This record gives sequence, structure tokens and C-alpha cells, in this order.
Amino acid sequence: MDNLTDVLDSQLLQNNFSTAAMRIIWSDQNKITQQLKVEAALSKIEGQLGVIPQTAAKKIVQSAKIENFRIEELAKQSAEKRHSLIALIDHLQVLAGTTAGEYVHYGATTQDIVDTGTMLQVKQAYELLQKHSVQLLTVLSQQTKRYRHTLMIGRTHGIQAIPITFGFKLAIWLDELLRDQQRLDALATNQRFVGNLNGAVGTYAAFGPQGPEIERRVLQELGLDVPLISWQPARDRFSEFAAVLGIYSGTLGKIGHELFNLMKTEVNEVWEPFKKGEIGSSTMPQKRNPALLEGLASLTQPVFKDVGLMLESMLIDGERDAIHWRNEWVVLPEITNYLDAQLVNATAILSGLQVNAEQMRRNLELQNGLPFAERIMFQLGNAVGKQTAHQLVYQSAMKAIEQHLSFIDVLYAEDKVRTNFSKAELLSWLDATAQLGSLEEKITAVLKKAAAITQHKEAELE
Repeated sequence: MDNLTDVLDSQLLQNNFSTAAMRIIWSDQNKITQQLKVEAALSKIEGQLGVIPQTAAKKIVQSAKIENFRIEELAKQSAEKRHSLIALIDHLQVLAGTTAGEYVHYGATTQDIVDTGTMLQVKQAYELLQKHSVQLLTVLSQQTKRYRHTLMIGRTHGIQAIPITFGFKLAIWLDELLRDQQRLDALATNQRFVGNLNGAVGTYAAFGPQGPEIERRVLQELGLDVPLISWQPARDRFSEFAAVLGIYSGTLGKIGHELFNLMKTEVNEVWEPFKKGEIGSSTMPQKRNPALLEGLASLTQPVFKDVGLMLESMLIDGERDAIHWRNEWVVLPEITNYLDAQLVNATAILSGLQVNAEQMRRNLELQNGLPFAERIMFQLGNAVGKQTAHQLVYQSAMKAIEQHLSFIDVLYAEDKVRTNFSKAELLSWLDATAQLGSLEEKITAVLKKAAAITQHKEAELE
């Protein structure tokens, strides 16, 4: 019987917290594969530069294949020796043979291999997140266009305010997600995906005078950027990576929670996608719960905790320590899995979202004209002055609310209102389409920006 160690390992739970593609990236199999790539590239370049014999380099490269390693055996030896890499090094040395094996891991320290291998995994995870991010932006852009004219009530502090459209709400989310995308993009352009091959304390001492050149060529071989100087005690890159993912997750958590509120029975403005056979409750057969939305919103909480844990990894002691280093082994798989699950789930939710436009209209009319108080005030102000109009509208609104009366009837009973306007004029101001301001202009601007970014990203990812 398997022992449950984490939700990412549980076959029953893992799809709520991760995606299959991201789990593969953080699997032991892929971890060892990437570490072997680093060891192979190191030996190859050292052979080319004459640091080790070329025959030994070729033998090591040939031996550094994942199919030559058994994860279970590596795990057993690592536990016995209390070292995360030594079992891999020892087995690679045996595979390379007596002579060539002497040159395995030549000049490197464990953290060189682990950090560089981890960065290769991070880069793979980053590329998957980029792919799923663009898919989300595309879907949200489509839905923004679809619902740009769908009237609904805007709410501030949880209370009805003035009319907006559902497309306007979506456009604000889209604009925020575009900034999330730009923050993701900036990681790749600011030398964040770098390797580390500079020895025990980052001085290249064991590599000899060609140390920096070895590192440059190895990292170029692996498709990673070259650091200006060792970053063994400088973990800000991973902290920045986590922070960017945390902000993105915050956006998605906010969207999930907002849709959760709009799906409440008494609001009933949207419904998440529902499939036949889905069960909402074991005791209440009628329930259609917002399970997808709850899952989307809930993942932001562990992501935020992971960001905090990753920031603590910056507090390195001296030139290197494992007290803070190990935080990365926890955070990087978790935070990328959680965010990828959110991206995929948000895309599915938004693409299949059911919008109850009729209920949105009913909610807009729920307060008998109160959401139009702002427009009415400015219209009255043309005749009696804005401040006077504010007082008239305020008094009438409070009376209508407290005595459960029609707002327009109460307002029209005021002498200053009745003297200057007919009731028909007051009623004509209860037109939501005339109270949308520059909403259309702003939606168009966001959609234009989204089109430019998604088209560029789609071409880049092809």
C-alpha cells in the first residue's frame, strides 16, 4: 500500500492541486535526467578544453543516461549516505569505468549540479506556465468580447453601486492578467534562468584557470544564462520567480472568489461548467456546488505561503548552507504545480462559464432605481445645483430604503424636483446603457493590448 506524503503524490487528490504535465517535470525521473545532463555537459566541455581526457569525457557522456539508473537504488544509497547527489556520482563513476570514472564530476561541487539541474526543471516549468497562461488570456479575451454589452450591477463594498457590463468586469481581470503575463516574460529577459558551475565556494578553484570558460560553455550547452558571479549564497532569483508566480496566483484566486460570489443562489448571475453525473452533496441531491471555483480560489492560499517560505531561502549563512537551501526543494514543485492547476482550471471555467444575463438584469432592477441615483443627481443638478441635488437625492434614497418605498416616487414628491422635471423625465434616467460612461472605450483598449500580447506569445511559443 502506498504511503501518502503529499497531495501532489495522491492519485485521489493530485489533479485538484496540479497538472500531469507539471508533475512530470518535478518527478524524480526528470530530476535525475536533468542532473545527468549537467554532468554530461560538464564532462563534454572539460574534454573539449583538455581539462580531462577526451576519451574519458566521451565515456562519461555515454554513461550519463537515465536508463542506466534506478531511482529506487539511488534513493536507498542517498538515505544511507545522507547526501542528495553522491549516489548518482558513484553510480556514474562505476558506469564510466575505472579510468574514465576518475574524471566524473571533475572540479564541481554538489550544489553546482543540483542548482543547475533544478534551474533546468524551473525553466521547463516556466515554459509550461507560459503556454497555459497564453491559453487563458485567449479565452478571457473571447469572453470579454462576448459579454461586453451584457448589463449587470457594479458592486462596491459588497453593495449595489451603478451599472456596468459583465464584459467590463472581465476586461479588468484581463488587464490584470496581461500584467501577470508581462511579469512572467520579464523573468526570461532579465537573466533569471542561470546555472551555477563554479566549485566549492564559487571561486572555480578546482577547475583551474579555465573555470569561467568551462561554466560559460556548459551553460550555453544547456540553454541557460551565465551568472556574473556565483549565486550559491544569493537566492534572490528563485525568490523573484516565486513572487511573480504568487502575484499571478493572487489574480486567479480573486477571479475564482468573485465568480464564487456571483454564483451564490441569491445572486445567481453565473454558473460554473457542470457535467452530467457531477455530485454536489452526499446528503443534498439538489446541490450544484461551485466546486471548480472553490478549487481555483483555494490554491492561492498555499501559493502565498510558498512565496513567504521562498523569501526565507535568501537568508543564507556564509557561502552556502542547506538550512535555507532546502526550502527551494519544497517550494518550486509546489508553487509551479499549484499555479499551473489554477491556469488550466481558470481556462476551463471561463470557457464554459454560463452567464445568466436575465438574472443580471433583474438584479440591476432590484432596488427600484437606486443604482441610478448618481445619474439622477447630476441631471437634477443642472437645474438646482449639484450640492442641492445631492441632498435631495440622498434624503429620498434613505427614505425609500428605510420605508421600503419607490425611490422615484419619493424623489418626485420633492417640490424642487417636481417643479423642474416631469416624472417621465425621471423615469427616462433609469436607462443603464446611458450610464456606462467610457466603459466601451476602455474595454476596446484592453482587448487591443491583449490581442497584441497573445499574438506575439503564440508566435513565440510555436
